[in-house]
Amino acid sequence: MKSNKYSLFGVFAVHNPETCPLNNEESKKIFKEIKNKIKTNISRFNVKRVVAFYMSVLEHEWIIILEAKNAHDIEELSIAVGISSFNTVKIVPLRYFDDVFKKLES
Repeated sequence: MKSNKYSLFGVFAVHNPETCPLNNEESKKIFKEIKNKIKTNISRFNVKRVVAFYMSVLEHEWIIILEAKNAHDIEELSIAVGISSFNTVKIVPLRYFDDVFKKLES
């Protein structure tokens, strides 16, 4: 059963140097299209917004924070926009520090 509530998720996408967009023409082509594909497909996959999208170039890792309804939709979005075509993707539910702190205080 899918939730109607949006939650935060961290998407950790890791690739190796050989498939890095800086070193691989096919990955570069996919990478250049990802931003627009996310923008045009985001609502289709129950993702409310991209909170942040960071890259650690030398670690070959992307950290994407999304507000979405569930991890399965993020999985489908990752496939549809090409993120998973050259990355291993891990999707992790997240909470704001202040929310956890409030829960500990109550």
